[in-house]
Amino acid sequence: MRTKRMQRGFTLIELMITVAVIGILTAIALPSYTSHIRKSHRADAQSALMNIASREQQMLLDTRAYSNTLTSTVPANVNAHYTVNIAVGTGVAPTFTATATPTGNQAADQCGTLSIDQTGNKLPATCW
Repeated sequence: MRTKRMQRGFTLIELMITVAVIGILTAIALPSYTSHIRKSHRADAQSALMNIASREQQMLLDTRAYSNTLTSTVPANVNAHYTVNIAVGTGVAPTFTATATPTGNQAADQCGTLSIDQTGNKLPATCW
């Protein structure tokens, strides 16, 4: 009489199916995760631009002119993903435009450069 031996472990087919399932889940989840991270960085940049615009309006009330330097320190998490600049117009009516240009991996963001001006116009409008 022969006795049956119990096999232990996984077969090659079971292992390959597991690897394929993990690969499919990764292929679906990674782009979604990356998109979510970019949106989070974009929201941080938008918040920083709104803060700059608010401070510029206060500067206009105090001095009747906008500042051509950043009146507040841009947070480190924004500086890591965006270059923030401010441009002040020299016409009769004072103007400013604050922009956040994406850098590094954030440059792949669908919205690109974010901006806000003295009237509160935010560009690109679909991303605010």
